[in-house]
Amino acid sequence: MSSTTTIETISKPNIGVFTNPDHKLWVEETGPKTDDLKAKKGEDLPEGWVTVAIKSTGICGSDVHFWRNGAIGPMVVTDNHILGHESAGVVIATHPSVTHLQTGDRVAIEPGLICNNCEQCLTGRYNGCEKMRFLSTPPIDGLLRRYVNHPAIWCHKIGDMTFENGALLEPLSVALAGMERAGVALGDCVLICGAGPIGLITLLCCQAAGACPLVITDIDEGRLEVASKICPRVKTYKVDTSLSPSDAGAAIVKIAGDVKPAIAMECTGVESSVANAIYSVKFGGKVFVIGVGRPEMSLPFMRLSTQEIDLQFQYRYSNTWPRAIRLVRDGVIDMRQMVTHRFDLEDAVKAFETSGDVKSGAIKVMIQSEIDS
Repeated sequence: MSSTTTIETISKPNIGVFTNPDHKLWVEETGPKTDDLKAKKGEDLPEGWVTVAIKSTGICGSDVHFWRNGAIGPMVVTDNHILGHESAGVVIATHPSVTHLQTGDRVAIEPGLICNNCEQCLTGRYNGCEKMRFLSTPPIDGLLRRYVNHPAIWCHKIGDMTFENGALLEPLSVALAGMERAGVALGDCVLICGAGPIGLITLLCCQAAGACPLVITDIDEGRLEVASKICPRVKTYKVDTSLSPSDAGAAIVKIAGDVKPAIAMECTGVESSVANAIYSVKFGGKVFVIGVGRPEMSLPFMRLSTQEIDLQFQYRYSNTWPRAIRLVRDGVIDMRQMVTHRFDLEDAVKAFETSGDVKSGAIKVMIQSEIDS
């Protein structure tokens, strides 16, 4: 049986980062309460759960969207709501039933809580769980807090990995799920649409997989410069919004050395970008959409049909954390250059303002709480 004793002094109040239907953003005290954590030391945790002191959390585009727009499709902010789902920290208390984690273990948190009973869960595709409770997706509060309680099974040991890298395992998981389902292979010409965090991590994964040539697109020159920095052999294309999708597709193929991409990894969810990708790929190619877009959009059906192009989609991830940990631990994927800004938890409002400001140059903004490494 594991111990329920804590390994660090709990002195500061537990605070969280909130938004609401009025699009306000603020930091205030939240649960689990510090006094309860100090007094009970894990004794009141549900069976199989642990308490984690969150040390690093990345701001995702969905967090900014829930704050500014109040909804993503059917997922609507209807009350005060805590954001954040890209987090890592240290276990500070455990329920006696937990045997594989101990206080002091550094962990990355997988934020989806599943039912373990539906077909999707039982066949291993638990990202499609019919009763999924995904932290930070309304109405389920997120991880942007100083302390959280979480099922131990979804707390993955990261050893001596930095907390920041541990937090980045979540967006890496998104990219890994896309890579697996899209079937990127050695020597494939791959187009990546969008040089935001997911696009850049997907670029790193395609590079590691031996895809070539690689092309990445974006409307922002600064993000394309970051792409060239983290992957020197990538070819960049600054999107010309005045061009038709067919002309944009032709321009992309030209930049690729007149090689038509076998696969386009679409990481924006923007209608025009999806169309550009469709006009870029070869006969029998694939456009794999990772990005989240509008509930409905128009697509060039006849281009898809006459070119036998597969259009495929992704929703979150499953069974990715162990692979993600190995890739970062062994230096195969290095995401450190993507982190452009760091803020203390108390300054989370400023962190979100920076993340949501296109003029800030932000790629990945991290929020930290008493970081020691």
